[in-house]
Parts: sequence; structure tokens; C-alpha cells
Amino acid sequence: MKVLFACLKYDYGIASRGISLERKELLPSFSNLGCEVVEFWLEDHGFPNDIDGLQQKLIERAEKENPNLIFMVLMQDEITIQTLDLLKEKYITANWFCDDQWRFNDFSSLIAPHLSYVLTVDKYSVYKYKRIGIKNPILVQWAPVDKDDNYFNASSYECEVSFVGSWNPTREWYVERLRKAGIIVECFGDGWKNGRVTYEEMKRIFHTSKINLNLSNSIPNNMDFYFYLFSSLYRCLFNYSKLKKVIKSFVISFKSTKRIEQLKARMFEIPGFSGFMISQYGLALEDYYSIGKEIAIFSSPEELVRQIRYYLQNDSIRESMRKDAYLRTANYSYTKYIEKFLKSI
Repeated sequence: MKVLFACLKYDYGIASRGISLERKELLPSFSNLGCEVVEFWLEDHGFPNDIDGLQQKLIERAEKENPNLIFMVLMQDEITIQTLDLLKEKYITANWFCDDQWRFNDFSSLIAPHLSYVLTVDKYSVYKYKRIGIKNPILVQWAPVDKDDNYFNASSYECEVSFVGSWNPTREWYVERLRKAGIIVECFGDGWKNGRVTYEEMKRIFHTSKINLNLSNSIPNNMDFYFYLFSSLYRCLFNYSKLKKVIKSFVISFKSTKRIEQLKARMFEIPGFSGFMISQYGLALEDYYSIGKEIAIFSSPEELVRQIRYYLQNDSIRESMRKDAYLRTANYSYTKYIEKFLKSI
């Protein structure tokens, strides 16, 4: 099968954020399955500054290559509806939808009718696709990247509690609540004091931390959270640099449509790199891991404090869960999900 891989080369199309998951894992999955892959990186052909030119270049490349499949992971309006319709008339087209838990109505449902195949990471959206006339939605999922049994044998722990992910007001709220309870979290990523880490550094953090947190980027339905934002504003009235950050927090919080937890790649990467994980619950997480036996979950700062203290004091239980989650993760890989998709077409 010849696949025209029309995706972003960098995370969110921003070079400073590093190589995208599409480039790092989805593209090799097609190659692993014997496909002839033709790369078409959107940033190299006009995204985000020349969307019109991008359309023409993609159409011309498709005509030149005549692929069996055009595969995409659309984020917004990189490829227009008109272009999708034109491509669908001549080729099999497919898109991997990453955020159906909260973007189905205003994004996915608008794009899906203009594709040959739809892949979704949200099992609860499968029936939604069928309700709008999509007959063949395919359920896939996130997976660990570059799994290696050597990751399990961490020689020693360097950190008790860590978090890897970009700063946002929700995550800062959780970290601040933990700090007040006497639990210090080492945070890595854009916006935190430790800054961004490389992919290799992230893997090392996961398997050398006793506890890895998976903190949400959705907005909690919790009045304490909004009290935190207002009190932060008051404390920063005479500190301009901090005031800008707090105002940004307000804007993010009140404009965000992320009001529901969702499964994300981090939930699979932490166990896949032999890290013990305490995570917020995402719908259908129990389909992939045994909660309480392989991973732990929490729904409030108070629950998180109790769980951290418990697992730090019970090494044998934590280590047993870490191992079981790591072994479970062997069942999940992007290559397996892509293979399932290719068999279906």
C-alpha cells in the first residue's frame, strides 16, 4: 500500500516544541507494516502562513504519487473542506481524531463527512459518528512510544514525585495544593521553573521517579479553583510579570472548552517507560489498565494527597503495580492500531 502521509512534522506545527507524535511514531508504524510511505509535511508546504498554497501543493502531490491512502491528523483548518472533498473523490482518505471527547461537535463532526475513514481515540464518539452517517468509525488509542524492557530496571530513584507537561492554571493549582500539604512536585515543561525536557530526559524522569503524576489540562468544576485564581490576582497586583501570568490564567480558564477529562498519550507513556502513575480518571481508562492494581487515580487534590502519601509509604505495593502496568502496556502500540485500521480497509 502506498500512503501519502500529510501531517505536521512538529508538535502543533511549532519547531521549538520538538518532533510531533505523527513523525515520531505514526509514520514508522506504516513503514513497519510494509507500506510505501510518501512524506508530505504541512510546515514545508505553507502551514500556517499560506493555507491556500498548501491546498494546491497537496492536491498536486496526490496527483503525482497516486496513493492508495492519504493519512492525516488534522488539528484545525490545515486542510480545507473543499480540498478534502476533492481528495475523497479520487483516493481513500483518513484522519486520526485526537480530541473527540471535547471537540466532536465543533470540529470532528464537521470534518468527518468529508473523509473516507475516521479513526477516533474516544469509544464514546463511535456511536456519535454513526449518528451523523459515518458508517465505519474505527476505534484506536494512544500508546507508549519506543518501549524497551531496559526502562523497567531503574538503578535508583532521583525524585519522589514528578510531573512532565506544560504549565496551565489547573495544573499549577494542583501543584500548589500539594505544596501546602508538604508534598513537593518537581515539574518539567513549558512554563515551569525546570523548563522543557528532551524526549530522552522525559523517559528518564518517568522511570526514576517514585510517583509520576498525570495532571489534567481541563478546567475543574471546583469553586476552590476559582478562589485560587482570584486570590492569585490579588497577590500579584503589584508584580507586573506575575500579574500577566495570572491574567493569562483567567483567560484560559474562562475561555477553555476543555471541561471533561480524556485519555491522553501520557497515560500510556508513563507505564510504558516503567513509571508508577497516579492519574486523573479519563473515560474508558479502565479498558486499558486495572485501576488500583496497575495504576492509581484521583478526582480531587485531597484524594491526590492521600494517595501520594500512601504509595510513598508502601514501596512493595507501588513497585508491584508499576511492574504490572508496565507488562500490561506491552499490549498497546501504534503499529497494532494502524494494522487494525489497514485491515479494515
